[in-house]
Amino acid sequence: MDEPHTAASQRAVTAFERPRRVVVGVAGSIAAYKAPFVVRLLRQAGHEVKVVATESALRFIGAPALAAVSGRAVSTGVFDDPAAVEHVSVAEWAELVVVAPASADLLARVRVGRADDMLTATILTCQAPVVLAPAMHTQMWVNPATRENVAVLRERGLTVIEPDSGRLTGKDSGVGRMPEPEQIVSQALAALTHAAAGFAGAQEASGEGDKSLQGRHVVISAGGTREPIDPVRYLGNRSSGRQGCALAAAAAEQGARVTLVQAHVASDLLNALPAQVTVVAAGTASDMLRAVRESARNADAVIMAAAVADYRPVTVAATKLKKQAPAGANHLSEPVMSIELTTNPDILVGLVSDPPRPGQIIVGFAAETGDENGDVLFHGRAKARRKGAHLLAVNAVGEELGFGDVPNAVVVLDADGTEVARGQGSKMDVARLLISLTADLVNGA
Repeated sequence: MDEPHTAASQRAVTAFERPRRVVVGVAGSIAAYKAPFVVRLLRQAGHEVKVVATESALRFIGAPALAAVSGRAVSTGVFDDPAAVEHVSVAEWAELVVVAPASADLLARVRVGRADDMLTATILTCQAPVVLAPAMHTQMWVNPATRENVAVLRERGLTVIEPDSGRLTGKDSGVGRMPEPEQIVSQALAALTHAAAGFAGAQEASGEGDKSLQGRHVVISAGGTREPIDPVRYLGNRSSGRQGCALAAAAAEQGARVTLVQAHVASDLLNALPAQVTVVAAGTASDMLRAVRESARNADAVIMAAAVADYRPVTVAATKLKKQAPAGANHLSEPVMSIELTTNPDILVGLVSDPPRPGQIIVGFAAETGDENGDVLFHGRAKARRKGAHLLAVNAVGEELGFGDVPNAVVVLDADGTEVARGQGSKMDVARLLISLTADLVNGA
C-alpha cells in the first residue's frame, strides 16, 4: 500500500505534545477496504494504533492486512481469551476510538448498548472520545431508524461524521459513502482536541475543529429550475443539486445556520442534510429569486450554486400543446413548434448590485464549456468581471463532468477575474474549499 502524504497527517504531527493511543474499529461494510488507510495516516502522525474488527468486517478485509499496517494483532471476539478480559484492557488503553467504517448495524448496536462482540464491548467500556464514520446504502442512512440512532448517539457525546455522497456498491449512488480517510482522521483528532480542552460537545464533527461560521447565517441555492411550457413540459437543465447540498453540509460543519433554497433536488439528498439546515423549495427562476432574497435578508453570505434557467417561455399554455404540421403541408410532414422565450432576471447580479443586507458576501458559480472563442477559464474570467461577485467558482460541465454524481473541479476567481484558489475532488472536497474561502471573507480575514 502506498504511503499517503496529506495535510491531515502533517497537522496531526503537531496537534499533540505526545503520541496518542487510538483504537480503530472496523465494522462489516464494503468500505472496510479503506480502514488500512485510516490506520496508516494515524501511524504516520506518530500515534499508536490497535485494530478491533467485527467478524463481519473480516469477510471484507483480512486480519493480516490490518495487523500489518497497525503493527499489532487484530482483536475480534470477547471470547478469544476470556481470562484476559481484553475489552476492558483495550478500553482502558485507548485515548480515542475511531470506527471506520461504522455500518448501520454497528450504529444500532452501540445506540442500545449492546456488547456482544469485542468492538461494541470496547466502546461500551471506554471513557475516551468515540468517533463513528458511517458507511451504508442511501436508503439505510435516511431510514428513520438510522437517523434516530445517530441523533441519540450524538446526544450522548459520540461524534458521528456525516457521510459523503457518491458511488456506492453496484450501480447505485447517493448519500452514505464513507468519508475519505483524510477527513476521518482530521475529524477524529479534532474530537480528541476538543475533549482534551474540556469540550464535551465534540459530537458535531467540525471538520478541522474550528467553527469558523459559528453564529453566522449562510443562504445557499441548489438544484436546477424548471420553466413550464405547458402543464406537462418544461425547460430545464441537468443540475442535481449535489454541489449545493455539499455546500450546505460544509457550512453546517463550520457552525453556520444554513438556509438551502432548492429547486427539484432529490429527497434522499435533502433528507441527509444536517439538522441546522432549513430547506426552502423554489421551482422556477422567479421562485428562486423571491426565495433567495427573502431568505437572505439577515444572511452573512449567499452562495448561488443552483443552475438557474436563463430563459423562460413568454406564454405558458393552459393545456398540453399538440403536435401541429406546417400550414398547407401534407400528412407526412414533420410537426414543428416554435416557442418564444424571454430572459429571466440574473439573480447573482441582482444580489451584487442590491444585496438584501449591507456588507453581505456574495459567491456565485459559473458552469462553462469552451468554444471557438475561448476556453472555460477565459469565459469564466469574463463572467467574474461582469457579475462582480466576491467569489466566482468556475467549473467545466458536460457529459460525465460537473453535473450529478461525478467529481468536480473549480477555479475560484475574485471580482476582477484574478485566480484565488483551485480545488478538485468530490463535491464535499470542493464545498469545504469554498466554505473556507467564504468564511475568511465573512470574518474579514
